[in-house]
Amino acid sequence: MKKIELRQSNQMELETKLNECMESLQNYRFQLVLQQLEDITVISKTKKEIAQIKTVLNEFKIGIRKTEGV
Repeated sequence: MKKIELRQSNQMELETKLNECMESLQNYRFQLVLQQLEDITVISKTKKEIAQIKTVLNEFKIGIRKTEGV
C-alpha cells in the first residue's frame, strides 16, 4: 500500500489491512522456518507496511488525523 493510499483510507480500512498484514507476516515466518520462502525480503517489506499502518492509526488515536465525513 502506498503512503497516499494509507492517508486516504479510513480507520476501519486500516485496521482490516493491519490484520491482513499481521497474518501475512506470520505465514512468511512459518515459510521461512520450513525453508519454503523464496524471497525473504517480503518479511521486511511487510514489517515496514505494518509500521506505516500503525503510525497512521496512532495519528487517528491522538487526534492529528480526523475521520473524514464524520
